Order: sequence, then structure tokens, then C-alpha cells
Amino acid sequence: MKFKHLLFAFCGLAFGLAARSATFANGADVGWVSQQESSGYSFYNSSGVKTDPFVLLKNLQVNAIRLRVWVNPSGGWNDGADVLYKAKRAAAQGQRILIDFHYSDSWADPGQQTKPAAWANHTLAQLNNDVYSHTQGILNYLKTNGITVEWVQVGNEINSGMLWPEGKTTSFANLAGLINSGYNATKAVYPNAKVILHLANGYDNAVFRWFFDGVKGAGAKWDVIGMSHYPPASDWANYNNKISANMWDMVSRYARPVMVTEVGMDWTQAATSKSMLADLLTKTKALGSNGLGVFYWEPQAYPGWQGYTMGALDASGKFTIALDPF
Repeated sequence: MKFKHLLFAFCGLAFGLAARSATFANGADVGWVSQQESSGYSFYNSSGVKTDPFVLLKNLQVNAIRLRVWVNPSGGWNDGADVLYKAKRAAAQGQRILIDFHYSDSWADPGQQTKPAAWANHTLAQLNNDVYSHTQGILNYLKTNGITVEWVQVGNEINSGMLWPEGKTTSFANLAGLINSGYNATKAVYPNAKVILHLANGYDNAVFRWFFDGVKGAGAKWDVIGMSHYPPASDWANYNNKISANMWDMVSRYARPVMVTEVGMDWTQAATSKSMLADLLTKTKALGSNGLGVFYWEPQAYPGWQGYTMGALDASGKFTIALDPF
């Protein structure tokens, strides 16, 4: 009997530790993966055996996948069907899913927040409906196809707002309304999903305070503060200290958890990137339940794919040591 109690106690401890480790998102954004594969690219394990990239990432302890959504993209990449295809592959490996709405037909970031062509002449009221129906539609499509979504980003790197010009940060009231359309649509489909508001330059506390004070004052709703982090290889420790200080301040100031939704460094700097990522993981986990995870951005990007060099893959299609800290 005593042995049985000890066994239950041990099993309970093991389950608790496993649950806790699974709670932290070791993440990768792999939005390019299907397009790369269709262009003839493959991925290989350390022995040179061609392997599903989702399996390779799982074997590196990557337990969460981030996927961007574009409204009516050229070629169909990152539309609903493409996102579902990648989400099913992630789900098959037991990986948790973050859906990142750009509310554009292509890239959205601080320098470009171009409205989808189909929404170009819409009023602000119509744009609010567009955001709701697009968000609800994509998420419902994923849900009816068996996908569980854990996190939803309403906008991508929205330092300067989204859906310009109506949703620019020159009007936090307009922006908050658009954010809430996405928030409400998310909760209508996945009531337990966490809505992320995501800004670039996670080291810049002044910008984060200005932005979140602004949208909070205008009544915006969100559950998680997301950050991008691309520190220079020569000064990464300083930048990691700055993003850590900003994360602690965001949690204190807004009582919301934080997540690094994008991180990366040039693939040729793999050893430096490994040190940076290990330190960033430590600093994020130091927040306890308020540090939700870290997502490497497009680690499976071949060097120079679409001009991008900040993946974690070498020219032979094998992952570098950059991802080892996961």
C-alpha cells in the first residue's frame, strides 16, 4: 500500500513537471514551409535523411507553431487552405498553434499595413465588419477541420497601427475598435484562445508604454503582449537585458503575460544565436506564468530564401545549433 502511494505521488510529480514544461511554448513560425516544399526544397536530419520539418522541429523540442494569415494573397500562400494544411501537420505532431492575422494581402509590419485590395474603399464601420468576418471565418474553418487554436494575434507588428489609414495610431480609438473586432471574433470561435497584440522592437520600452497606454485608454481588449526580437549579433546581451526589463514592466503595468512571438539572427551566426536564445529563454521563463513562450521566426528558411538570411538552417537543409536551447 505504501508503495502504491509512493507510485501515485511520483506519477503526480512527473505529470506536474511535464505539464509545466509543456506550458511554456518553444515555438517556431514556419509560414514559408509549404511554399519552400512546392519549390523543391527538402529538410534533413543530422544524418542527412530527408525528414518532415515538423518532425525535425518536434525532435528539437519545438512544441508550438505560429502561422500567418493573409486575406487574398498572390499564389494562395498563407490563405485559409494553406494555413489549414500547415496547421494539420503541426497538430499531427502534437504542436500547439498560434494564428497570426496580418489583415493584409501580404506582409504587415511597422512600415506597411496595407489594406486588402477587397477592403480598399471600405469605411471604418465596414472595416470593423471585415476584421470580424475574416477572423471568425478563418478560425471557424480551422475549428470545423479539427484544429485547436491556442493563441490568436490580432495584427502583426502593429506599432503604427493596422489597416492604414483608418487604423493608424494617430487614432487609438479607431485602432482599438478594429482590435476589438478581432478579439470578439476570436472569442466567438475559440472562447479560451488568448488574443495577442504584437509589436516590433521588444527592447523599446518607451514605444510599448506609449502604444499600450494608448490602446488601453481607448478601450482595446487583449490577453497577451507579443514582442519581436532581432538583436544585433555584436550586442545581443544588451538587447536581451532591454527586452527582459520591458517584459517585466509590461506584466507589472498592464497585468498581462508576455510572449516573444518572433526572434532570429543570421544563420551564419549560429553559435551566437544559440547563446542569445538560451539567455532569452531563461529571461522569459524567469517571469514564471507571465512568460508564455519564445518563437523563432522561420528557422526552416534556407539561406537567402526570398532574400531572408535569419533562419536556423544551413545550405544543406539541416538545422544549425541555433535551436539547441529549446
